[in-house]
Amino acid sequence: MKVVVLGAAGGIGQPLALLLKNELPAGTELALFDIAPVVPGVAKDLSHIPTPVKVDGYGAEQLDDALTGADIVLIPAGVPRKPGMDRSDLFNVNAGVVKNLTDAVARNCPKALLAIITNPVNTTVAIAAEVLKKHGVYDPKRLFGVTTLDVIRAETFVADLKGVDPCSLSITVIGGHSGTTILPLLSQSGFSFSAEEVASLTDRIQNAGTEVVQAKAGAGSATLSMALAAARFCRALIKGLQGEGAIECAYVESGSPHARFFAQPVRFGKSGVEEVLPYGSLSAYEQAALDGMLDTLKGDIDKGVEFATS
Repeated sequence: MKVVVLGAAGGIGQPLALLLKNELPAGTELALFDIAPVVPGVAKDLSHIPTPVKVDGYGAEQLDDALTGADIVLIPAGVPRKPGMDRSDLFNVNAGVVKNLTDAVARNCPKALLAIITNPVNTTVAIAAEVLKKHGVYDPKRLFGVTTLDVIRAETFVADLKGVDPCSLSITVIGGHSGTTILPLLSQSGFSFSAEEVASLTDRIQNAGTEVVQAKAGAGSATLSMALAAARFCRALIKGLQGEGAIECAYVESGSPHARFFAQPVRFGKSGVEEVLPYGSLSAYEQAALDGMLDTLKGDIDKGVEFATS
């Protein structure tokens, strides 16, 4: 198996590569690409860690080589969020990055499972889909927006509030991956909450990225937690490819009645999305939040389509 990280020298890419070096199945090739000149050094550094995963670094002129034969491609490349920015502010730079990298994926490994981490995910996934369509290789079962960070934040914050082990929780988060489009289904968590707790927790999960941006005082955004979330998502994809099956929430095109792309639980298999699972009944609060987010989510998607097709 070959797993490729595009943007491997960045704030997400390096810790993600470290996690994958330690967690990928024996015999896996981990290919690290970045335009930054340090990526060969990152690969060399990781290669000294004693696990049965081969690591290779690829520089700015070696993108095609990095992607050839890939089974899974993870894209965390792009610029981070800064104070005062929301994910939509990242659009101008990151949209072009995702467009160019997806073009290379379409040319070199069109059957790979492609996981988009680069924000704004609501929009960049739509860009990737349109690029793949232009090449005639788009398969909605093989393209994902990684929203796992919202899930692990929900699990962490609920566990903190209730005094339980966060590893014992599994909380569904639906919608998108920005602001009010992030909807944790707290009513299905197995815990009871007051109306105030629901509102407070939901707001914190939706705006948790801003907590990190402000705490880093302009020096970056969520990188370590995002790397862990991406590694967890990659493990689920690998289990699917190996026929073991795994379930994670993912932002995918699946015929949702809500929007072209929508995050909800997905069972992974050998071809990527094996089954999109129902997310269950919503509370009145959650239903109102879902109804209220859709115009924003659809607008984000339309923006990506327009960028990719213009």
